[in-house]
Amino acid sequence: MPEEARPSTGEQAKQHALALLRQAILHGEMAPAQRLVENELAEEFGVTRASIRAALIDLEAQGLVERIRNRGSRVRVVTVEEAVAITECRMVLEGLCAAKAAVVADDGHLAELADLGAAMTKAVADGEPVTYSELNHALHDRIREISGQRTAVELLERLNAQLVRHRFQLALRPGRPQQSLSEHLAMIEAITARDPQAAEAAVRAHLTSVIDALSD
Repeated sequence: MPEEARPSTGEQAKQHALALLRQAILHGEMAPAQRLVENELAEEFGVTRASIRAALIDLEAQGLVERIRNRGSRVRVVTVEEAVAITECRMVLEGLCAAKAAVVADDGHLAELADLGAAMTKAVADGEPVTYSELNHALHDRIREISGQRTAVELLERLNAQLVRHRFQLALRPGRPQQSLSEHLAMIEAITARDPQAAEAAVRAHLTSVIDALSD
């Protein structure tokens, strides 16, 4: 953003800082437990400390930042136990979205899901776990969007943001992409068959597998 167009104070400045901080955390540019020093961030983003502080409060509410008494803020560390609990909640919400998608998806939606499945299959065959992880995320996103279940989508966006580090680590685990590919293809198959019960069951089976992998 050009210097003259970048807001330094007020709500716009807070939203500017919030967007940049959230992106840095979700993309792994800021590691778990990394300290978030208000002065440094204010200088880096060209906003006031008050704007940074307000952004950090919002990120704390989103579960991405933790504020430690007398020590400031840091990127929140999500334990394996928390990751499992979050995934158990995802199981209910994503199962609902998949069931809804199976009912409302049109032929265009089904073609998109088929294309994602083909791309995921190719990524596994080519030994590209990072690409596979990105496609995995895209598939889940698309199913949620197709469902039209806005409340579930909003809740899932918050839950999934806390799992970025664990999801990336799972994607790089030897053999994991091959295992989860069949689970994702089963989700696509059930939605394509317009079978809401099978779609929900496929999502639950997949996320049960994720929980087992997290717990290993």
